[in-house]
Amino acid sequence: MLAALQYHLLRLIAPQVPSTMGGEAYEGKSKLRILLPGIESEIKDKVVLDFGCGPGVEVKEMALLGARRVIGLDIGEKWLQLGREQAEKAGVAAKCEFVTSVTSPVEVIVSLDSFEHFAEPGAVLQTMYSLLEPGGCAFVSFGPTWYHPLGGHLFSVFPWAHIVLKEEALIRWRAQFKTDGARKFGEVEGGLNQMTIRRFEKILQTSPFVVEELELVPIRRMKPLHNRVTREFLTAIVRCRLRKPRESAGGA
Repeated sequence: MLAALQYHLLRLIAPQVPSTMGGEAYEGKSKLRILLPGIESEIKDKVVLDFGCGPGVEVKEMALLGARRVIGLDIGEKWLQLGREQAEKAGVAAKCEFVTSVTSPVEVIVSLDSFEHFAEPGAVLQTMYSLLEPGGCAFVSFGPTWYHPLGGHLFSVFPWAHIVLKEEALIRWRAQFKTDGARKFGEVEGGLNQMTIRRFEKILQTSPFVVEELELVPIRRMKPLHNRVTREFLTAIVRCRLRKPRESAGGA
């Protein structure tokens, strides 16, 4: 009964898809350099893997910024084709590759706005580790996390709507605009794994990576209130630098 009432409320207050998660914050800007400041020096003359590259905007940009070679990895062929077209138009097609799988190790891995979507983020981190050369680095940046005011992405009809309202009501409301048949948050296009900061930290702790840096970037207007207690609710971006240890002389 409550879910049905919430569904009808959603139809009244949001008869159309909200624009809160449309990516306007990055319009005309470099998402790569906003999420990973200083990445230019880390990728220069390196072989780089963009893990979950989407339409390949950052693959093209990293090639232009001086990476020796950039591999865009994604499971969606439509995104890979868009990436190839972008690289061709930018004149960097010879330095870019778009694939659904990778076997050869790389020097750097970049992952942008993906860890809140992966169905098995821990397994993804293990895969990243296996694809890095010893001594290589993975740069991960994503947000918003689940308890952010807009952590529900499309479901963020109003701040924290995805927390306040029942999943059943939100999924039913979404079905007015989407036809993929999703019945849970995790089944929507792109996935939504309800990633929290605490959960991500636990995943890092159980991974073989050395965590060299973990930064929680607060929502700009909420910065004075951002602390250990409020971080789940007031963090805008999570970013970290992870390193694969070099093998010892004995190979152990």
